[in-house]
Amino acid sequence: MTFRIRCIAALSLTLVASACQQGDPGGLSLAVTGDSQDPDPVVQDFPLVFISRPFIINDQGDVASNTPRQLNVFEPGAQLILKEQAIPSALERNISDAAFTDDTSGTAPLYDVRDLETDYDGRRLAFSMRGPFDPDADLEDQPTWNIWVYDLDTDQLSRVIQSDTLAEAGQDRDPAFLPDGRIVFTSTRQRQSRAILLDEGRPQFAALDEDRREEASVLHVMNNDGTGIEQLTFNQSHDQGPNLLNTGEIIFSRWDNVPGRNFISLYRIRPDGTQLERLYGYHSQDTGRDGSDIAFMDPRQMDDDQILVIARSNSNSILGGDLMIIDSNNFVEHDQTIFDFQGSSAEGQTSPLSTLVELDGPSPGGRFASAVPLLDGTNRLLVSWSQCRLLERTLDSTAPNGGEIVNIVPCTDELLSVSDPAPEEADPLYGLWILNLDDDSQQSVVPPLEGVVFSEAVVMSPRPNPDFLQPQSADNATQLLIDEAAGLLHIRSVYDFDGIDIAQPDLSTIANPVLTTSSERTAHFLRMEKPVSLPDRDLVVIPGSAFGRSRGELMREIIGYATVHPDGSVYVKVPADVPFAISVLDANGRRITGRHRNWLQVRPGELLECNGCHTSNSEIPHGRRDAQAPSINPGGPYPDLDPAFAATASASMAEAFAGQNGAPDPAFDLVFDDLWTDPVQRGKDAAFSYRYSDLQSPAPINASCTTNWISSCRATIHYEANIHPVWQVDRRIFDVDGTTLLVDQTCTTCHTMTDDMGMARVPEGQLDLTDGPSSDEPDHFKSYRELLFGDSEQEVVNGVLVDVLVPVLDSNGNPTFLTDANGDLVLDALGNPIPILTTVGVRPAMATAGALASPVFTSAFDSTGTHSGYLSAAELKLISEWLDIGAQYYNDPFKVPQQ
Repeated sequence: MTFRIRCIAALSLTLVASACQQGDPGGLSLAVTGDSQDPDPVVQDFPLVFISRPFIINDQGDVASNTPRQLNVFEPGAQLILKEQAIPSALERNISDAAFTDDTSGTAPLYDVRDLETDYDGRRLAFSMRGPFDPDADLEDQPTWNIWVYDLDTDQLSRVIQSDTLAEAGQDRDPAFLPDGRIVFTSTRQRQSRAILLDEGRPQFAALDEDRREEASVLHVMNNDGTGIEQLTFNQSHDQGPNLLNTGEIIFSRWDNVPGRNFISLYRIRPDGTQLERLYGYHSQDTGRDGSDIAFMDPRQMDDDQILVIARSNSNSILGGDLMIIDSNNFVEHDQTIFDFQGSSAEGQTSPLSTLVELDGPSPGGRFASAVPLLDGTNRLLVSWSQCRLLERTLDSTAPNGGEIVNIVPCTDELLSVSDPAPEEADPLYGLWILNLDDDSQQSVVPPLEGVVFSEAVVMSPRPNPDFLQPQSADNATQLLIDEAAGLLHIRSVYDFDGIDIAQPDLSTIANPVLTTSSERTAHFLRMEKPVSLPDRDLVVIPGSAFGRSRGELMREIIGYATVHPDGSVYVKVPADVPFAISVLDANGRRITGRHRNWLQVRPGELLECNGCHTSNSEIPHGRRDAQAPSINPGGPYPDLDPAFAATASASMAEAFAGQNGAPDPAFDLVFDDLWTDPVQRGKDAAFSYRYSDLQSPAPINASCTTNWISSCRATIHYEANIHPVWQVDRRIFDVDGTTLLVDQTCTTCHTMTDDMGMARVPEGQLDLTDGPSSDEPDHFKSYRELLFGDSEQEVVNGVLVDVLVPVLDSNGNPTFLTDANGDLVLDALGNPIPILTTVGVRPAMATAGALASPVFTSAFDSTGTHSGYLSAAELKLISEWLDIGAQYYNDPFKVPQQ
């Protein structure tokens, strides 16, 4: 990549002095109050620290800026500036050069600085810094981002992690001080995730985000001397911008990037990594004031407990965004209150500005690169703001650059309304201002300067200390879970959808085993699935074909299964420190709900409790403990139960069972036993099971995991290794003499393109399940392509298998014929018109959307289907779970063949 600093050429760009003098807002509605040299009565006695950086021009000639989804950026040339007071005339000095000054030359090389944050006494400053820039190295070979601290009292600058080797082990960004002196930050270190990869038998590496562009940055904490680094979050894409709420919880921006989701919204978590939950904005991505899709960035709590964010564009990398204030105490979305605040007509988010900020194209209200509440009771912000400016092009034959003069002029309604030519935005002009939200007035602190961005300013003044949240204590039972590297998942009822009882006819009826049999309940099992970490191509090359029919789900593994009890409750161990999603299954082990579209996690020993489920697009509060509706499941005691397993007061059935028998491990076999029916009142429902040990083909799991679960146990299904062998299992049925063949139900006996004599034939159902690479994709077996991709119907003509061709009909149902460029019929050798022919499509038998979305295949094995009894229950369960997780070709990147 190239780095250039943009300079304003005096002969081609002429400043309009009346509009663009330093400190002048360019005719905006924001009013400048008082003399720009007047000291601020509150912040004047405190130093101001900010970043000064030149505009970086990319290879396309545009001002370079990172998008909200890029963290591993490097724009050398920035400096950290300390200003003695928050007034324009105060002395300034560079305090970051000291980290890179060469003792011999006395000059500092280029570096980058970001993410300023003070401690609560206002005496220390934490920030991210990267350098020195090596002009001869690629981006991946440049130094990494590190966390640094500046001490105001000693005027000393130090890197938090002293060891060069340890400091370079990850990209560390976005530091913030915790009340106990530790530092929370986002990093690609993925400390616990790497260790778990080793437990899984894979090499350690930093996993890429779900777009496979950058290593995912997730939240970590460390002591103020760089020791004790611990990973807090386990998202598969970026978690960034951590800051502290008054409650002591960490608020941050999370990029949810599973298929069908590409959101950056607000989450919160305790400093020990427990109680991760959505806070605000997951379904409010389309709420930019200019109608654009937005990302909620840089959250900071204000004096009144509301949250200030920068609303950045989701679709471009334009520097800066709009200011937005969020009432997260009462809202989870812009138009959705918490359960206890229902009926309010207010909005969950508002802009404090009267002038519109556009996120794409010229913006009448300018844009904000950063904003920090002063927290002094005055409702004021310290902002980096650029006015709205346009390029005005005029012709002048005396001009030296081809007769064109380009002036920078302020935005006006008249200029912005012109459509031909469209207004052309000038480079931004970011200065530092104190913005009073009570009257939209602003006061200059650092006047803007052409070609330079001043941003991320903070005042080094005391601010309120957040509450200190003690790490959750561990009793004996919790310590056992910690030793197992496990936590617990408790769902009160999978029939609870956003506080609505969806059980048929109702929960109390289906929870009563005398009134409702097992076969009459829709939910029987819960599957827990884990995303597979994907390395960059320096470690493993993963072509698109490795993911199979669709790369949307990337690669997935199965953590295990749990029983759904009659009241819909689930209580089960889950591995700690891994992201996971859940699916509710029917009695056949097939997913009956939509795919879970955000990652859950538990820390060692943590209990994660959910009321129930929700539809994927529901905006009703769900999963946020203080916002959701009460559970529909009041718990026990329940009527008509087997006395051996009677639920206690308020406990769900799953909770009561675990209380008597201990928390169950995840299972890899689906096993149903009727625990709850009172045999005095009616007979217990028949038991059934689908076990990997019943397979006659290779199972996708280490056999020990089916009898001795540990937190690293996974079921990993590959098409070639686990699914394709099912088609080759010997299914011949012989007479009692053991030699007389009665029937051959082996899949490849019928589903093949040749008969026993080697002659061509049409495979049964137009489906070939034999070995060999596909002619369409050599990386796939042809059986995989036949099952999951559209195909053409075939027939045998003169002993050769060929595609069936039929005439193409016009809108009236008449055959169409080949014509030349003039529209005249083209005739064959006999003088007859040549019909236009086409192939006949064959619908694929399977779909990556899941087993229930593959009725062509699954219905054939139903009790009334053409292939009833051909496959075993264990085989059908294996195929169903593989379809449910995405029908991938490989589910381990290290199993993908390398060239």
